[in-house]
Amino acid sequence: MPWFKKTKKPKPVRSERPRSKVPEGLWVKCEGCKEVIYSKELERSAKICPKCGYHFRIDAMERISSLLDEGYEELYDDIRPADPLAFKDTKAYRDRLKAYQRKLDLYDGLFVLKGSVEKSPVILAVMNYQFMGGSMGSVVGEKITLAAEAALEQQRPLIIVSASGGARMQEGILSLMQMGKISAALAKLRRAHLPYISILTDPTTGGVTASFAMLGDLNIAEPGALIGFAGPRVIEQTIRQSLPEGFQRSEFLLAKGFLDMVVPRTEMKSTVARCLRHLAA
Repeated sequence: MPWFKKTKKPKPVRSERPRSKVPEGLWVKCEGCKEVIYSKELERSAKICPKCGYHFRIDAMERISSLLDEGYEELYDDIRPADPLAFKDTKAYRDRLKAYQRKLDLYDGLFVLKGSVEKSPVILAVMNYQFMGGSMGSVVGEKITLAAEAALEQQRPLIIVSASGGARMQEGILSLMQMGKISAALAKLRRAHLPYISILTDPTTGGVTASFAMLGDLNIAEPGALIGFAGPRVIEQTIRQSLPEGFQRSEFLLAKGFLDMVVPRTEMKSTVARCLRHLAA
């Protein structure tokens, strides 16, 4: 038995430096190339990935600023949605509307503006995907119809920027009626030989695609935008076949003749202005 005890030396206490927290939203992962992008760099590039060209979604106000010259005027901003069906799913439609209205400080999901694109006068309607997925309800249908009538009265071309999941299910048949209502208003523009340019962004689906989004004298889309009626998964389950690569994306639809152009966001304003000058002539 040893006559001594071995004592362990106490470990030195290390002073740990406080870890610096990385602010949220400083970096963004691209859904196209999966690379991590500095958010300020993404803002400078109009929310287009500088590495692969993937177009991130932008909100309605960013879209308006990127298309219109300064000095535009908003129209019909006082039209409010109603709840004629007293619809309720997991939440009452009336409560759902109030929640979105408080969050976004908007009555509904569409802006109508009177302005110009490189000095060419236009009426512009922009769908807001942040408001209930850009769904088309009675207010959206009414405001687009009024926009078409204003274009007819003022002899201005009409531009509609679509970003929508389709008709608003909470309004039932009333939302589906907007498809025919808007299409009839657009027919008046065609008879008057006034240009209508449809810009389709990611995503444009459902009843919006099945009506006014595909009725333009020119149908223009951003790169990589999802455009279609039913989603790819629903179609695959229905036909029980694998879909081709890139199905329902802008480039696929352009190759099949559904679109006239696919234009990068940074070139959209100049392209639309050039098209307006040609159509006006």
